[in-house]
Amino acid sequence: MKLFWKLFCSMVLITALACDVGGYVLIDTQFRASLEREVSALYEENDLLRYALAQELAFHPLYSRRELAAAAKGISISTSRGTVAFRLSGEDGETLGGSGQLAVEAAPLTAALPQGQRGWVMNALGDGRIYLHAASPLALEDGVLYLENCREISSLFQDRSQQYQSFFTLVLILTGAVGALSLAAAAMLLRPLGRLSAATRQMAAGELDQRVAVRGDDEIAQLSADFNVMSHRIQRQVQELRDAARRQEDFIGSFAHEIKTPLTSIIGYADLLRSRPATEEQVRQSAGYIFSEGRRLEALSRKLLDLIVLDRQDFPLRPVPLDAFLNRVGGTMAPALEQAGIRLTVSAQPAEALMEPDLMETVCLNLLDNARKAMEDGGDILLEGLCEENCPVIRVTDSGKGIPEEELDRVTEAFYMVDKSRARRQGGAGLGLALCRRIVDLHGGALELESRPGQGTRVTVRLKGADL
Repeated sequence: MKLFWKLFCSMVLITALACDVGGYVLIDTQFRASLEREVSALYEENDLLRYALAQELAFHPLYSRRELAAAAKGISISTSRGTVAFRLSGEDGETLGGSGQLAVEAAPLTAALPQGQRGWVMNALGDGRIYLHAASPLALEDGVLYLENCREISSLFQDRSQQYQSFFTLVLILTGAVGALSLAAAAMLLRPLGRLSAATRQMAAGELDQRVAVRGDDEIAQLSADFNVMSHRIQRQVQELRDAARRQEDFIGSFAHEIKTPLTSIIGYADLLRSRPATEEQVRQSAGYIFSEGRRLEALSRKLLDLIVLDRQDFPLRPVPLDAFLNRVGGTMAPALEQAGIRLTVSAQPAEALMEPDLMETVCLNLLDNARKAMEDGGDILLEGLCEENCPVIRVTDSGKGIPEEELDRVTEAFYMVDKSRARRQGGAGLGLALCRRIVDLHGGALELESRPGQGTRVTVRLKGADL
């Protein structure tokens, strides 16, 4: 059974039960009080009869049954109900005198009375009438007589029956009204739970931004507030998990992307040593590039892990001479560019820039690699190190195909590629410039792109000087 119907039935049943019990107790208490008043009136009438008999026999201190029966004939007591009928009877129930006719017999009551005490009993006749029957003993010189009188109380029971009927009719009407109010109250009380249930189902379907309105300060309002807190925490934790998974995917993609250029250099220098005679200086230089690129790959993997997966923002920056840095970058790219028939010119002014060398080398290699991919039939690339307005600048200029103006703002988005077929053919994934912008932002610098289709592209990286 649903909670709605449990509340509805409970409220109706409790109301009906409380009214029934309360009404029964009230009517029964009123009936008993009325019965006690009737008994008191019955005894008062009996006392009046005893007093009247005593007055009739005032001059006969010792009277017999016969004298008492004769005196009873002259007694008449009137009340609001009319003349009171009474009877004098012996111990054996024999009627000796009286006035009027009693509807009940003497024997059942007089035989049960304790010696010297009066009493009463309720008698129901076959025709439905009900009487109170009282008797009190009279001590005589020749025995004991009983003075009996009765009082009809049928109306008392009839009134009680009518009260029960009226009350139960009222209870039915009240129960119906309470039922209607209970329906409205239960619906109003459970409406917030319905909203909570709907929000929970939507959360189970994946909509984690569900919130419910909090109204009032009762338990349901507290439950709604707790639900909102839980929903917020779940949404935040799921988002953190998604971000962590995305960062891991970005790391894998970025590392796979960044490893291509160093591997190309390593393979190029290794092929140089393998395929042609080389001087001792060439061997030493090639081995040095292979060794340095291997060490850089090792360091790069750790730093990319910190940057992308752990979202580290506090890499230590140190002053690095631009000329030596760019010459090393140019030497790393030389085999790949030579194989593609591209001429690389490195021009660097003597200046120092604050940077993390491994990460900034990743930026430069990405820019040079993008320039290489933009020139399928060879061309020229200029790698410059400048000082403009007291700020060090790294600039890469190529003579490639260029980028449409409407695409310039999007090329630094992750996975965005201007020429998708060419990029995929050359092994691109659209991650290079997005990673470059992130690294430049980490250095507090700026990445600027200028390009025209058919005229080439110029990418400028502005950094902080060592004296800032």
